[in-house]
Amino acid sequence: MSRIQHTFEQLHGRTALVSYITCGDPNLATTVQLMKTLVANGTDIIELGVPFSDPMADGPVIQSAVERALRQNVSLNDIFQVVSQFRQENQTTPVVLMGYLNPVYHMGYERFASAAAQAGADGVLTVDCPAETIDDLHEQLRKYGLDCIFLIAPTTTDERIKLIGSKASGFVYYVSLKGVTGSSQLDTAEVSRKIDHLRQFIQVPIGVGFGIRDADSARRIGAVADAVIVGSRFVQTIAEHTGHEAEALAPVVAELRQALE
Repeated sequence: MSRIQHTFEQLHGRTALVSYITCGDPNLATTVQLMKTLVANGTDIIELGVPFSDPMADGPVIQSAVERALRQNVSLNDIFQVVSQFRQENQTTPVVLMGYLNPVYHMGYERFASAAAQAGADGVLTVDCPAETIDDLHEQLRKYGLDCIFLIAPTTTDERIKLIGSKASGFVYYVSLKGVTGSSQLDTAEVSRKIDHLRQFIQVPIGVGFGIRDADSARRIGAVADAVIVGSRFVQTIAEHTGHEAEALAPVVAELRQALE
């Protein structure tokens, strides 16, 4: 059983909090500390962003974080080292590497999957690698015991949802709106209807992200989803508190965790 599956089972119906931060923002050492802060304040699964020069699905907040990380030349090998350091103290909280296909492709699928698994990662989400073309990468992820996590958009057809359902493990990430990360037009009723529809085809837990920034939106989405996924709010908090990132992040995470209880 994967760490992700085990985590959802241990929640016993409670909504998971999945927290995103960008690896290397503001630096690699602080990233490890921020991961610990996320867990200490109620995060169930960490999404660790892999910096890439063209983060097409991300809004300005995460784009800026990615740029800060890239100015320090943060690489996949650096990210593996961060995960490995985190694992020295935490063997239970799942870590998902979230990013884009280009760095993975250049490293090589098997080399990437092997190194990610050895470091202690649990899942991979490549934003721009659709289910129709993911087979080679999917094979290597499965070989090394990594969950393959997919995005599902409001516009995804039933045919594609079925295909994703046949390949997904860990959880799926439902994008709650048409836009980029950090957008704010969140229609809870529409998200609820869509999740009910997705459950006809998806057997793994369904997490919802994009547009969840505060306790109220987290509470409303948490009532209908298996997981609430938050990124831009946390990344913005980190950016606004240089030198005191962990102290500033802690109450923000705790507020959202409390909203899900």
